[in-house]
Amino acid sequence: MNKKSKYPFEKSENTWKDELSPKEYKVLRDKGTESPFTGIFNDHYEKGTYLCKGCGTALFHSKSKFDSHCGWPSYDQSIEGTLEMIPDHSGGMIRTEIVCANCGGHQGHLFNDGPTKTGLRYCVNSASINFIKKPD
Repeated sequence: MNKKSKYPFEKSENTWKDELSPKEYKVLRDKGTESPFTGIFNDHYEKGTYLCKGCGTALFHSKSKFDSHCGWPSYDQSIEGTLEMIPDHSGGMIRTEIVCANCGGHQGHLFNDGPTKTGLRYCVNSASINFIKKPD
């Protein structure tokens, strides 16, 4: 979460702590990362939409999901306008952090090594998203 920015959807940190599990709070609010291959959406391929766990904003459609073999859910594109890209120089790396543009919740990182036409890999924590199945 980019604590310097204001977002349309805001809550107090105490409210976030009350509403999120400790793991979800660590990822969404403290920019944590879940261990690879542990998230419930890593090997999840139902049709539907992935939403920000913090505010419910739709971030990714299932058609953009692919198996990157990296241990986290990966997408080759996001729903336009739903993510903010922030330069991230932590951990001795140069990366692009992705946060929900509505609530500032940390989702993961964007890399330019995707195998699809976009060349992008949005690497996301399962702890930062929910899923709504597309009706049949």
